[in-house]
Amino acid sequence: MTLRTITLCALAAFSFACDSGETAPETVEAAETAAAVVDAAPSAVVATPKLNIGDTAPDFALTGTDGGTYSLDGMKDENQGFIVTFTCNTCPYAVKYEDRIIQLHQEMAAKGFPVVAIQPNDVAIKPGDNMEAMQQRVADKEIPYLYLLDAEQSVYPAYGATRTPEIFLLDKGRTLLYHGAIDDDYEGEDVSVSYVKSAIDAHLSGKEIDPVDVKAVGCTIKAK
Repeated sequence: MTLRTITLCALAAFSFACDSGETAPETVEAAETAAAVVDAAPSAVVATPKLNIGDTAPDFALTGTDGGTYSLDGMKDENQGFIVTFTCNTCPYAVKYEDRIIQLHQEMAAKGFPVVAIQPNDVAIKPGDNMEAMQQRVADKEIPYLYLLDAEQSVYPAYGATRTPEIFLLDKGRTLLYHGAIDDDYEGEDVSVSYVKSAIDAHLSGKEIDPVDVKAVGCTIKAK
């Protein structure tokens, strides 16, 4: 088998995984290939305006897996801010990051920055991301943070989210402090920088956040 044939086979395999929700390949090279695949499919996601650092993010009222309706303003009094995380059940990148998102919530909620996860995909395209599947995921993984459904697909375009997972770190006034990737290693085996943790620690210490924007690596959000 030629190198070209092997490369094409790997590309096709990861493309299928991103669309089907199967487990991602275990290599950085595969992650980079997948990023190229999803970048090549602009029709899979609605063009959205991007929030800039310092902008005020919009509030929302979304239903969670527990049946409650939640807004950021409704939770701001007991928190210093929020780690708004667009994620889902089916994207291989989101699955890879899930345990780290749980750990991020456990560590940062104690500092006043809980994770607020939002599932943005169209569930007609991705049935594995519907509310019932979300509820099952919460039960199976004992997910401790809010997991909300953007059923009308109105929130993610307002934020400018395009991928899962993708972070919008906000202060309690909904000012955008940091945007993008969770850390510097998709596979989670050699993380040297946790961008979100570093940003929160800098903010709480009154220091400048650096970097403030790191491109998120993930699957494109599937729009109606």
